[in-house]
Amino acid sequence: MLQTPSGGAGHGTAATDSGLMSIGTVLNVLRDEFPEVTISKIRFLESEGLIEPQRTPSGYRKFSERDVERLGHVLRMQRDHYLPLKVIREHLDAMERGEAVALPTVGRQREGEAVLEVPEGPTAVRIGRAEFLAAAEIGESELAEWESYGLITPFPDGAYDAEAVTVAALVVELGRFGIEPRHLRAMKAAADREAGLVDQVVAPLKRHRNPQTRAHAEARAKELAGLTVKLHAALVQSALGVRLP
Repeated sequence: MLQTPSGGAGHGTAATDSGLMSIGTVLNVLRDEFPEVTISKIRFLESEGLIEPQRTPSGYRKFSERDVERLGHVLRMQRDHYLPLKVIREHLDAMERGEAVALPTVGRQREGEAVLEVPEGPTAVRIGRAEFLAAAEIGESELAEWESYGLITPFPDGAYDAEAVTVAALVVELGRFGIEPRHLRAMKAAADREAGLVDQVVAPLKRHRNPQTRAHAEARAKELAGLTVKLHAALVQSALGVRLP
């Protein structure tokens, strides 16, 4: 497991140390503890100022061991404490100043308050609407618009899952390039079709009476989902004629 960092991220100077890691290597290291992390997620955290990897003269990112530890700490705070990036940044800054900062714990829902819930399953984190707005750093009108386009979908009880926050962060990031939520409906439709294809493959296993077979169906669905995401990314890069570092 990655250890809690003792200092800040590396500076954005040209990288010359052969011991530095590429973003692909960092991804492989992090996936031991964070299977859902992606290169896009790492780039997003960099754009938010949470890490600052070095750059080669040709512009490729190079990460130090401290950068990777800091990334692990950020991802752990998101996963275990479900904190918005602003709070995580403040926490890291306080740590670098040598201050002792206690993280909030996941609690049960109290009357009149929407707090984090952890249903069955170690990664099934659910969050109330108010906490979702704070974590995504958006307003009610933005959320209503995204929901109208199907980009964000709450559970029947009004709660959201961790992926909804990831989607929100990416929608915000794309918005900085002038891509509006209405432009993303085609991507949502494509994702639904890909999900339908995966579900079609694993549906017979999911209906099986044997619990082990049903568990195998879930593992197979995750594997297929990962492959479809990689294929989608490769097809987009091929269509654009670009190669991501």
